[in-house]
Amino acid sequence: MPSWGYSITGLDPARSAIASGRDLRISPKAAREICASIKGMKLEEAERFLEDVIAKRRPVPFRRHHKKVGHRRGLQGWPAGRYPVKAAREILRVLRSLRANAEYKGLDVDKLRIIHAAAQRGAKIRKYVPRAFGRSTPWFRQLVHVELAAEEF
Repeated sequence: MPSWGYSITGLDPARSAIASGRDLRISPKAAREICASIKGMKLEEAERFLEDVIAKRRPVPFRRHHKKVGHRRGLQGWPAGRYPVKAAREILRVLRSLRANAEYKGLDVDKLRIIHAAAQRGAKIRKYVPRAFGRSTPWFRQLVHVELAAEEF
């Protein structure tokens, strides 16, 4: 059984809260772009942003993975974007877990700002689909780890 750690260190435990989602079945590229978008936002603002992405009202700007990605209306500073609904739904679950952890620690939720949002590739699920004439086709699924940390300001 693995023991999970966090890639961020040096947090003040009295003023910060952390949460993580491990082995999520979402796209690592979409998770990376969502984490880059919500980093630096207040907790309420990030929740509202992800709910708008799920409802396809606001696009997520794709800064690194933007080849053959269409332009979206409503983006400031970057033309390419998408609506990664599945990834936004999973990251919203981790964000709500972060809120619950902060409330449990007695932190003021209105003053929380996301200071760390990271997505790393996890294990790969390897399967093979049998085909005709004794052949097979690989079917791989990449799992993703998401870490969030918020601090009172």
